[in-house]
Amino acid sequence: MGKSDIFGWLVRRSPWPWWIAPAAVLCALSGHVARATPDGGMDNAIVVRAARTWLAGGSPYDDPHFLYLPGAVLAAAPQALLPHALVRVLVPCAVTACLVVAWACALRLHRVPLGSRFAVLGLTALAAGFTPFAHLVRLGNWTVSAALALPLALLLARRERWVAAGAVIGATLAVKPLLAPVALLFVFARRWRALAVLLAVPAVVSALCALLLPDPAGFVTRTLPFLLHGDDAFVRLYEASPAAVLPRLGVPAALARALALAACAAGTACAFLRWRRGGPGPLRLAETACGLMLSAFLVSRPSYDHYLVVVLPLLLAGLPCAGAVARGPGFWLALVPQLPGVTWPFLEPVTRRAFRDAATLGALALAVARTARPGPPRATGRSPVRTGAPVPVSSGTGSDPAF
Repeated sequence: MGKSDIFGWLVRRSPWPWWIAPAAVLCALSGHVARATPDGGMDNAIVVRAARTWLAGGSPYDDPHFLYLPGAVLAAAPQALLPHALVRVLVPCAVTACLVVAWACALRLHRVPLGSRFAVLGLTALAAGFTPFAHLVRLGNWTVSAALALPLALLLARRERWVAAGAVIGATLAVKPLLAPVALLFVFARRWRALAVLLAVPAVVSALCALLLPDPAGFVTRTLPFLLHGDDAFVRLYEASPAAVLPRLGVPAALARALALAACAAGTACAFLRWRRGGPGPLRLAETACGLMLSAFLVSRPSYDHYLVVVLPLLLAGLPCAGAVARGPGFWLALVPQLPGVTWPFLEPVTRRAFRDAATLGALALAVARTARPGPPRATGRSPVRTGAPVPVSSGTGSDPAF
């Protein structure tokens, strides 16, 4: 039954020469960054500079662009002690490796074989055809920790290891609080012990690390107001949130904030309905988590294009699963503004790319929100693990008993 189906072809084993394509793209990307950028990228340089400031006895929060929790200071300290020539090579390679592992975790979440044709083509498409992927490597932004932690945590949750999943999310929050909205997933699932671990890990790590800083409350007194208000004029030019983009089109700031909050509330409600709808475990977990994250990106300040790398591999990896978001036209239309090499009229300056990012963010959030609609029972979404096995097209009649 699956032999003539394109998805059955995709999940079969890939010939080894196919792997040359993603390897070449990833090596070229990380090699270019290593040659062209100091400290492994502009955003990584901010964290390393904060660590050097701390080692010199100053407060890392003197830099308003340092938007991380105290744990990031200690995590970046080893980089601050390494030679610049070594850091500029290690960081892009490490970011690229983390994104590859994140893709592998997303594939395993959906039970797609790692040696399949889809694994090769999907990784190549992400690296060469999705601009925020390359942007994340070029910046060396620590968002990569969230991009890796989310699929890993969902994979653990699918295997009923919720406490371990909470520890993974919590460890990431201790560095950068980007995945905080995922805590609602643990609330939806009523995994209270795992939720307690998720909250305790960043709280304990942040408290202990803050005691080592000259300004222990710097994140609360300096960074948190910055994140809530987005007052930096430089940052505002690159934000993809409607609250930042709409005022640039003449919409009053108060109305833009209200619209962003309404969109976030609607997206969160859709994520909850998607969870209540049930269905197969992998799709249920991925779509609910991505819905929560996209809803947060709609209202968070700042909200950058590379935040999309946190959710896109999870959504794309579900393509072989019947009923997945990636099988709908809305998913692919949302990615059109992110095609590399396309020059959009009136959006040529880099300071206007936020309009394209906002379009992708809104369209992708809408595509994921549509999964909350009631409908007929969805397929199991399980891709065959054995090479050459047929792909189920429309099997499954109810919720995964594990959930």
